[in-house]
Amino acid sequence: MLMDERRRILIADDERAIADSLSVILAQAGYDASAVYGGREAIEKARRWRPDLFLSDVSMPEVDGVAAAMEICTLFPGCRILLFSGEPRSKSFVQSTLFLGYRFEFFHKPIPPADLLQRIGRLWAA
Repeated sequence: MLMDERRRILIADDERAIADSLSVILAQAGYDASAVYGGREAIEKARRWRPDLFLSDVSMPEVDGVAAAMEICTLFPGCRILLFSGEPRSKSFVQSTLFLGYRFEFFHKPIPPADLLQRIGRLWAA
């Protein structure tokens, strides 16, 4: 895959170490990965950068990952969404978006890098 053909993955997590670590892992796997540290920043970056995948923590201050994902999907309907959280109740919160017409993938933190890459690969295949 040529450098300019790499799939773009936008990562959002208010825990900078997590966002930055995910960015490095994904870049090493051949993706064009970019980290931001909040939902509002994710929406702004998505408008300029047009990601193929939005990978985000659910719980963030100001604009949470679910609200950011809904906005990004509205802007770019082809963008795939993978949300994660360490909070048990977050999965039902994400699933409630089905009633609004959204279908987001979800996983609980922590997730081993190999499992994350496999999950992303399945999203591209879907």
